[in-house]
Formats: sequence, C-alpha cells, structure tokens
Amino acid sequence: MYRYVLGCVFATGVAAVGPANAQDSIKIGLVEPLTGSVAYNGKSVIEGARLAVEQINAKGGVLGKPVELVIEDGQCAPANSVNAVEKLVQKDKVAVLVGAFCSSATAAIMPVAQKYKIPLVTGVSSSAALTEQNNSWFFRAAETDALMAKAFAKILANDLKLKSVAYVGVNDDWGRGGVEEFSRDLSALGVKTALTEYFDHGTTDYFTLLTKLRAAKPDGIFIAAETQDGSILVKQLQEMGVQSKVFGVGSWATADFINLTGDAAEGIYAAVPYVSSVDTPRNQEFVKAYEAKYKIKPGKYGAAGYNALNITAQAIAQAGSTDAEAIRTALGKTDYKAPNGEYRFTAKGQAYGFDAVLVRIEGGTPKVVATSPVEAPQ
Repeated sequence: MYRYVLGCVFATGVAAVGPANAQDSIKIGLVEPLTGSVAYNGKSVIEGARLAVEQINAKGGVLGKPVELVIEDGQCAPANSVNAVEKLVQKDKVAVLVGAFCSSATAAIMPVAQKYKIPLVTGVSSSAALTEQNNSWFFRAAETDALMAKAFAKILANDLKLKSVAYVGVNDDWGRGGVEEFSRDLSALGVKTALTEYFDHGTTDYFTLLTKLRAAKPDGIFIAAETQDGSILVKQLQEMGVQSKVFGVGSWATADFINLTGDAAEGIYAAVPYVSSVDTPRNQEFVKAYEAKYKIKPGKYGAAGYNALNITAQAIAQAGSTDAEAIRTALGKTDYKAPNGEYRFTAKGQAYGFDAVLVRIEGGTPKVVATSPVEAPQ
C-alpha cells in the first residue's frame, strides 16, 4: 500500500522546521486511487486537496493548528480502501476521512466509518444509492448520477436529436448507476435503448464491444468512464469509424482526458459538476491559484478535492474541536461558498446548492452548453 503525508505548517511570521508533531496538527485522512486505471483522476483530487490545505494553513490552520493530510492509495478497490481506512483511523488517528473516489470503494468504507464513528466526506462518488443507506456519518459533496440525468437528459435528447442510444459503462456501482439513471430518463423522453454493455477497469481492447456498437447504429452513445479507460475507448471508437454522437459522465471535461484523447474528444458532450471556464470571481481565483501551483487548469476532480477539504476543515473549525460527534453535527450545518456554488447538505448527507454544467468539447476546450442548479432531492 502506498502512503503519502502532507504536513503543512501555518504562517506565523516565523518559519517552522520539520514536520508537525502529531499532537500539534489536525490530521485528515484521504483515500484515493494513486495506482491503477483511475490513478489520473485520484491524482487530481489530491492536487485540489493539497491546494486547499496549503491555503488553510497559510491563514493560520484550524483551531490554531496546521492541517495535516495523510494520503493512502485505495486503488478504487473495496478491500484496499477498507485496509487504508483501518490504518488511517487506528494508526494515524485522523479526525475525518475523505474518499474513496469510486462508488464501490466508498460503499465499502462507509460501514467502517460508521463502526468507528468518524465522519466520512466524499467529493466524487456519485452513485445515488450511497446516500440511501441511512449512514449518518457519511456526507457526499458531489452530484449524483440521478441529479445529472434529471438536469440534462432533455437537453441532450433535443440537441443531439436522439432516437436511440447505446449505453456503455465501467462495470462497477458508479458505471451501472450512471447507465441506469440516464437510460431511465432518456427512455421516458421516448429515446429507445439500442444496446447496454459494461467493461472492466483497465480494459485496453474494446474491439468486441465496438463491433456490437457499430452494428447497433445508435444515434448516440452514453459512456460512463474515467480518464484512462475513457480515452482508450473513445480513440478506438474513432478508429472503428463509429459515427454516433458521444456523451456521458466521468472525466470528459478534464485536461488529462482531452490531452490523452486528442482530436477524438472533439464534439463529446459531458455532464459535470465543475468546469474551469465558469466565469465567476470565486472560480477565477481558484483557477488562478491552481494554475500557479500545477501549471494546468483544474478539472472536476481537482475541484472535488479542493471542495471536500475546505468543507471538512470548515466543519472542524465550527465544531471547535476534533470531537467526531461535534464535527458530524457541524457538517450537517455546512454552508460553504465554493468555486462552483454554495454547498449545503440534506438530512441524508447529500450536497446541493451548487451548479451542474453540460459542456461540449470544442477545439480541445470544454465549452458550456447549459447550467443547472443542483437542488435538494425530494
């Protein structure tokens, strides 16, 4: 298992030497995929989280102490993620957990957080089922597939003139959930389902799947995939001469995906909770700081890591201590002004108040087609 620690000391006018002692810092545990086919995206979450921690510590930290980020590689695998959380809680004594990216991995660590009575915040995992498990220690600072489908299915059906759609997703809770939500909402609009197929993380040869797609001749192809898998799939779609319009959820609007996919990304539609081109003062400030540190514009996962750490640190500050119950109560009262809106949580721990965005890749840049506020689920 890979382990990384970021210890930042808050600014007091005197430079500090060496890492902070455990009793002198507030530890937040972060479980993300640092290896495997989703590592591109996990790395982006960590970049956003590190930027947030540096900014927090530069302003004096939390409760007069620096925030220390303790990072573990969950590989987007349930068993690995559980092992990572056990270590973070028992050995590292973290105050709060953030993770674990893939919905299947997050579902696996939710009972562990509940067992130890420690707050768990995810900035990414979007399977709608997660917030229906009545786990009072879990908070999702992200959209759900159901909310995205509700917001953009009609726009996609009309703009892309869809009469039939083939659905393709990675074979995990998130991929299946995305296919289920979008196929349900598009079917309700009269769009026929041409095909439904799933693939495993790390797939490199999509020939059999693409042969079925080409034979089905759908107007559109919905894809739920992250950077590595998605870029390979989309490039092979182009190589096979499949002409259907492509749209979906995942990392489509990120710089990593666009750079890896090249001109095959052109024209793809993506439903995302964040895009760097949103022109608001808070987002411009965030993009400027992110670019200065990483020499790249933030994507949805950089923003997710940044937001999750800020929400967590804000809750610790409002709790006035690292007591888990007090932090959980404070998380329930979250009112966080993010680059992409204002985050609050429902009684089930689902975030709302921020904006979702539908973009189209044009000239290697995600252009905003439509925005929709993410409202509290009924």
